[in-house]
Amino acid sequence: MSIKVATWLETSFIDWDGNITAVLFTPGCNFRCPFCHNHEIVFYKGEGAPLEEVLESLEKYKEWLDGIVISGGEPTIHEMLPDAIKMIKEKGWKVKLDTNGSNPEMIELLLKEQLVDYIAMDIKTSFDKYEKVTGVKVNKEAILRSIKILLPLEGKVEFRTTVVPHAVSAEDIREIRKIIGSRAKYVLQAFSPENTSNPFFKNLKPYKACEVRLWDKNAILRGFKD
Repeated sequence: MSIKVATWLETSFIDWDGNITAVLFTPGCNFRCPFCHNHEIVFYKGEGAPLEEVLESLEKYKEWLDGIVISGGEPTIHEMLPDAIKMIKEKGWKVKLDTNGSNPEMIELLLKEQLVDYIAMDIKTSFDKYEKVTGVKVNKEAILRSIKILLPLEGKVEFRTTVVPHAVSAEDIREIRKIIGSRAKYVLQAFSPENTSNPFFKNLKPYKACEVRLWDKNAILRGFKD
């Protein structure tokens, strides 16, 4: 039995800098972030598509797809993730993993077996606000351990924070930067109020790029319209 895929994008130009990719979304997540725009996948109850069938459907793009992004939900909650990635690698594709960093053991295993070429880890907010922002009890030591595992992988890792009003402030960004250090690649992502799991966030006005740029001048801004 292989890992199931809730849904997928056949081509994306924005999910891995410098690469044209397909994006596979695994079902389920161990967080309940109220601003999540993928909540249909978080609470996915469908049967999903077998990975083998998805990869077969992507064969027609093989000549110009650089790799495959595995996103979610949260991919690392699936025990079959290493086998799934091996199947993808056997097809000759590079693999990027999107993760919330809550399963450092899985991250360590994937790196040990050289199964991922790039990892993007979301850091939701400063540690003292983590449980409020994620909506669940969080093992913050596990989050910190994942950061420590990934920090040495310069050029193969990025840390990301979606700058959600009421969840992330300038002070939170400064606290995160203290943890990851000044040299780490850090991406500040624009918040989109569309399709959030909690209706409260649909009425929030996103931060502007000119505001966020002042929070961390070394960070990369992604998805802002101004």
